[in-house]
Amino acid sequence: MKDLTNEAKAYALKNAIEFGKCDVGRVLPKLFQHGLDKKDIKEIMPVLNDIVKSVNKMKPAERAVEFELLRELVKEHEEKEKGLPEIDVSGISKIVTRMAPEPSKYNHLGHALTFLLNYLYAQKYKGKCMLRFEDTNPEKSKKEYIDAMKEDVLDYLGIKADKIRFVSDDMKLLYGYADELVKMKKAYVCFCDRDKMQNLRHKGIECECREFPLKIQLAKWKEFLKGKFKVGEATLRLKGDMQSQNHVMRDSVIFRMVDVPHYKYKSKYKVWPMYDFYNPIEDSLMGVSLILRTNEFDTRVELQDYIKKLLKLKTQKIVQYGRFNVIDFTTQGREIRELVDSGKLIGWDDPRLMTLRALKRRGIVKEAIYELANTVGLTKHPVNLDFDMIAAINRKIIDPIANRYSFVVEPVLLDIVNAPKIEKIDVPIHPNKKKHKEIEVNGIFISKEDYKSFQGKEVRLLHLYNIKFGNKVEFTSLDNKDVQKINWVSNGVETRVLMPDGEWKKGLAEISIKKLKVGDLVQFERFGFCRFDGTNKGVYEFWFAHK
Repeated sequence: MKDLTNEAKAYALKNAIEFGKCDVGRVLPKLFQHGLDKKDIKEIMPVLNDIVKSVNKMKPAERAVEFELLRELVKEHEEKEKGLPEIDVSGISKIVTRMAPEPSKYNHLGHALTFLLNYLYAQKYKGKCMLRFEDTNPEKSKKEYIDAMKEDVLDYLGIKADKIRFVSDDMKLLYGYADELVKMKKAYVCFCDRDKMQNLRHKGIECECREFPLKIQLAKWKEFLKGKFKVGEATLRLKGDMQSQNHVMRDSVIFRMVDVPHYKYKSKYKVWPMYDFYNPIEDSLMGVSLILRTNEFDTRVELQDYIKKLLKLKTQKIVQYGRFNVIDFTTQGREIRELVDSGKLIGWDDPRLMTLRALKRRGIVKEAIYELANTVGLTKHPVNLDFDMIAAINRKIIDPIANRYSFVVEPVLLDIVNAPKIEKIDVPIHPNKKKHKEIEVNGIFISKEDYKSFQGKEVRLLHLYNIKFGNKVEFTSLDNKDVQKINWVSNGVETRVLMPDGEWKKGLAEISIKKLKVGDLVQFERFGFCRFDGTNKGVYEFWFAHK
């Protein structure tokens, strides 16, 4: 990765000078002008976070001196930030993309980016975007996940699908296409067990089932559909090329028996199609013309194109990009389910997850996920996603609008010697807004951590006055000195904040929070951005979003 330390520091200093403090989300996009590659975002984020923390600790005079040394690195005529890269769609008369999830888990950030790329490109080229639930695995497909998809993706992200389709609704049609392949002598019923099949495929040897006469094949296929065979006893395989270097082409299974009730069709069907069979058929039926998907499917393109050719189906333009890997969080549905059932996680929206419902409940706005999709684009390299990336973007979006309040953890009541008699103060709800709030001053609480950390030092109670910690806590001045500012609460209400590690931080928040509505995003000054989640037995509960 190119060393961009000085460039990052230059933009961080510029940002801090202009806005009073620096924000990672405002610095990261600037580095693309200096050669930062999207695949290196994960690697540069820790460096960038350290630079921003360092710059925010500097005094204004120090920032000015440092910036003059690095000013020449800042591009005054900045390149316009790019959106999604262009795709050559000149040969496509009508753009139709599709989102094709298997409803087998709750969707996470990686899924969201794939959905958004298809949705945003459809909008970019004034086309349509379809939603197709690939629900042909009765063992995994659940209505619970379909409902979650509608809530987490369509509602939360604001995606408006032009049409919603379920593959399970097309079972009879899919059986018809399979009939065609059997009659064309391009598919056959195989009775090899799993180990034998895998061994023969590995060696490139055809099995004896392949050569049964057409009459027998048709009879066995009908028996298969009627449930005459046990699970694992028979499959329908496509005749491919057993010598192909692409092992996917070596007589892949296209139908198998699953003796588990389907969430929608119960026990009506027992023979279910595989992904590589129904996928090209469904794309054709839906009129899909542009497929955007991760390159992990690269080896399957040849097989799906072969099926399209045999069945005389329409082909599509396929654009592949690097897989989105969510790191530092488990994304495996089975693992999450076990953690939820055991009580180790509070649910699929637990703050230790990167599911969309967890991000929503923490206060990540949909615009942040849209911007991330535009940032990562269609890079060919795998993209490692972590929370810091989405937090940096989210901070940039909500900082100008999130009203500010005071919250202190483990409150300590101060007895301030010679404190001036101030009954009320008038404080802006946000530095950029005209609206103010009135705060009554009746007993000063600060956090236990601040009380311990600033012994022997002078600090300023934010928006109020200065005090000094010693044997006693003494009032020193009303002047806004250049000393550390700390939060305080008077007439507070009991509040707790759920942190990213799943633990609660308890304390007092200013009484103004009583006017908040569930879902409101706020900034607890010197603590972090939080989302109001409601009250529980009189306690005001928030979810921590990020610093």
